[in-house]
Amino acid sequence: MVKRGLTRDGLLGLFLVKTRCFLTKSLKVNEYFRNLNFKMKGNYIDLNCDVGEGIGNEKLLLPLLSSCNIACGGHAGDRRTMSHVVQLAKANKVLMGAHPSYPDKVNFGRFSMEIDSKELITSIREQVKNLVEVMRKEGVKLHHIKPHGALYNDIAKNTSLALCFLESIEEYRKDICIYVPYASEIAKEALREDYKIQYEVFADRNYQANLSLVPRKESKALIIDKRQVLKHVIEMVNYNRVKTVSGEVVSILGDTFCIHGDTPLALEIVLYLTQELPNHNIFIKK
Repeated sequence: MVKRGLTRDGLLGLFLVKTRCFLTKSLKVNEYFRNLNFKMKGNYIDLNCDVGEGIGNEKLLLPLLSSCNIACGGHAGDRRTMSHVVQLAKANKVLMGAHPSYPDKVNFGRFSMEIDSKELITSIREQVKNLVEVMRKEGVKLHHIKPHGALYNDIAKNTSLALCFLESIEEYRKDICIYVPYASEIAKEALREDYKIQYEVFADRNYQANLSLVPRKESKALIIDKRQVLKHVIEMVNYNRVKTVSGEVVSILGDTFCIHGDTPLALEIVLYLTQELPNHNIFIKK
């Protein structure tokens, strides 16, 4: 029956308006529940830090972290410092990884080295072995391996060096994962060689458009403002993207987020993140 005063076209128009209203409300309800589900679920991230490098802030940092990378003699550290950090990490239930480097304590492993591949493989094996022996005495296992400094940057872009690094840690292939940069040569080769990986991103470092880190010699290399670090992390966690130093927005994936232990105000930054991240539905795994 046609309602009095409305033509057939008018009735059709009314029907379409009401249908549109219904669909709009339905979409809003669905969006509400999707947002509610996200808020209830949240995002859980691994927060890691390089430790045992002589800074001496491990006792305060480790309770706030979910994993750590322990210097094992290449750029810093010895059996005494390794033992001390392993005990602290164990007490705080923090996952432990080896942090091997070019054998270069003089330059803290932050400069590329011209080194024979066999010599480098021997050095890395010795570094990781020393840490594993210390960990064995404490009854804990190696969780991951993360190269340090210039070695980390070099294997990200040099395929032959990446393969050299993988050869040096081959005996741990089945038991550990490797912390690697997203879209890097080491990531590609590690997956090809059946290593488990976790993509690492840096909370306290600025990126270039090719996803390499801004060199430390440049003024904008480090992010030391805790609010900027928070914003940096939120973008990478919630949107899988990073704003580069040039202002360009680039896609990135991160499983583990690093704060350098020797970054100025590292402890203050980590404390701030642990307090503020939950307000953005981001939580640190423990």
